[in-house]
Amino acid sequence: MREIGVNTWVWVSPLTDARLGELADRARGFGFDLLELPVEHLHGWDAGAAAEALAASDMGARIVGAMGPGRDLIDETARADTQDYLRHCVDVAVRVGSPTVAGPFTARTGRVWRMDADERAGVLASLREALRPVAGYAAERGVALAVEPLNRYETSIINTVDQALEALDPLLGDGIGLALDSYHLNIEERSPAAAIRAAGPHLRVMQVCGNDRGPVGGDHTDWNAILDALDEVSYTGPLTVESFTSDNDTIAVAASVWRRLADSQDELARASAEFLGQLQRRRTGGAAAGTPAAAGTPAAADTPAAAGAPAAEPSAKEQQ
Repeated sequence: MREIGVNTWVWVSPLTDARLGELADRARGFGFDLLELPVEHLHGWDAGAAAEALAASDMGARIVGAMGPGRDLIDETARADTQDYLRHCVDVAVRVGSPTVAGPFTARTGRVWRMDADERAGVLASLREALRPVAGYAAERGVALAVEPLNRYETSIINTVDQALEALDPLLGDGIGLALDSYHLNIEERSPAAAIRAAGPHLRVMQVCGNDRGPVGGDHTDWNAILDALDEVSYTGPLTVESFTSDNDTIAVAASVWRRLADSQDELARASAEFLGQLQRRRTGGAAAGTPAAAGTPAAADTPAAAGAPAAEPSAKEQQ
C-alpha cells in the first residue's frame, strides 16, 4: 500500500509554524502518513521546526512550490530570482526529508498566451536553459524537481504529459521528473491512466483529488484505473491529496475555488483518507477484499455517507 498524504492548503494559506504542528496531528488522526508542505514565501515557516513537529506526529513530508507573482522561468527579468527560490525549496526539502519538490515550474501560474510553433520552441528552449542549473543543484542533494503540467486555464506552456516529456526530455533524470495531478489529468488528458503510463519512470509525485477538486471518492474518476497505471509504472511514492480552502482570498482566487468543496475542510481530508485507505486495502487483499466495485470506485458501503461517519465540524481556526 502506498502512503497517503495531504497538502496543508486544504486548511490554510499561507502555512505558518503555529499551524504546522496542529495540522500534522490532525492529518495523522485522519489516517494520513505525511504532509505536503507548500513553500509560498522564503521565510513563511521554519524547516527545522517543521522537521521536529513532523517527527513528533510520526509524519513524513513532501515539498511543493508555488509559482505566484514574480516567479517565472521564461521571463528573463524574473528568472534569476525564481531559480534562487527553487534552490531554497530544495534546501527546505533536504531539511524535512522530502525527496521531491513538486510544482508547475515554468511561468507564473495563470499566465496564458497564444504561441505559434516557433515561439513555443523558443519558450521551451528558455525553460530548459533555466531549469538545467537548478536540476543540477537538486540532483547533487538527492532531490528531484517534479515539474507539473497544469490545465489550459492556468498555463499555456505544459498542459499534458506528452508536452512535458517533449519539453523536459534532455533534463529528465536524477534532478528532474514529473508531478501529475488527477485534477489536471481529468481536464487535459483523453485517458488519465494512459498519461500515467506515458510518464513511466519519470513520475515522481502523484497528487489526487476528486474531479471537482473536492474529496477523493464518490466522483467520476476511475480510481482503479489510476492505481492500475501507477502499478504498471512501478510508482511507489505517496498519493497526496491536494485541494484548497475557500476561506483564504488569495488561494481561493488562484485556484478558482468559489464554493465549499465539502461540508468542512476536515471532512474533505477525512473522506479522502478513508476512501484511499479502503481502496488500497481492497486491491491488496485486505479486509474489504472481494467486495464488488463499480466504475473504478469502492462499493457504495465504502463511501463516507454510506459508512455513517459524521462530518467533522470546522474548527474556529479553520474559519479564520
